[in-house]
Amino acid sequence: MRIGEIAGAVGVTTRAVRHYHHLGLLPEPARRPNGYRSYGLREAIALARIKRLTELGLGLDEVRDVLADDAGRELTEVLAELDDDLARQEAAIRERRARLAELLRMAREGRLPGEGPVSPGLAELFGRLGPTASPSAAKDLEHLALFDATAAPEQRDRLYGVLRQLVEDRELAARVGELYERLDQLADASVGDPRVEALGADLAAVVPDTVLALLPEDAGDAGDAGSGPALGGAFGEAFLDDFAPAQAAAVRHMVKVLTRRIEKAR
Repeated sequence: MRIGEIAGAVGVTTRAVRHYHHLGLLPEPARRPNGYRSYGLREAIALARIKRLTELGLGLDEVRDVLADDAGRELTEVLAELDDDLARQEAAIRERRARLAELLRMAREGRLPGEGPVSPGLAELFGRLGPTASPSAAKDLEHLALFDATAAPEQRDRLYGVLRQLVEDRELAARVGELYERLDQLADASVGDPRVEALGADLAAVVPDTVLALLPEDAGDAGDAGSGPALGGAFGEAFLDDFAPAQAAAVRHMVKVLTRRIEKAR
């Protein structure tokens, strides 16, 4: 058989046959006087075996190991490793599908956040929060989505666990809703508006100790107006710049109050 004939008979491409020759997986057959390779039944059997192994998902290096072990012990080991790998992939797919199912359910109910797909923990939290008409509350959801994409999974899970407990407190949830409304009212106010510091203090008052406990130990070391718990550095300034000036001033004051609270607790 010519190379095209054996490739067609086994169901592979001539390019694959040449590649297997190049890698040493398929021995080169004898050549005819005209220089063309002449393939027989033995080469077809070997080529078919390579095809079956690659269809199982083995890489060519693994195929080489299997072909080198006539007793078949290597094949057993490789197939076991492949089975373990497929099991891990199946578990990952199941987890992703469960996450997609939750997001699809939220989308059908009109509750999928504009931030798009998020972690299962945040998706579940968004589901508990429900829709909001407050621009400030919507902005906080965007901030949570950013945190969701950048924080370590264990850090996310701890925060979402605390926030779920807070959401279930109806009295606290109503209080937070009122604070968002007051923050919305500062959208066009000046930084010197007398409502700024009062709102900052009230915002700090609703932050429970369980949330502060999630902050790093050095979170309150810098207590100036531009820094504090989780708001230090360039990222913190970018976070504050996302608010209108008076709103940012209220958040800064909240941070100052929380910083003093952390320092007092030490």
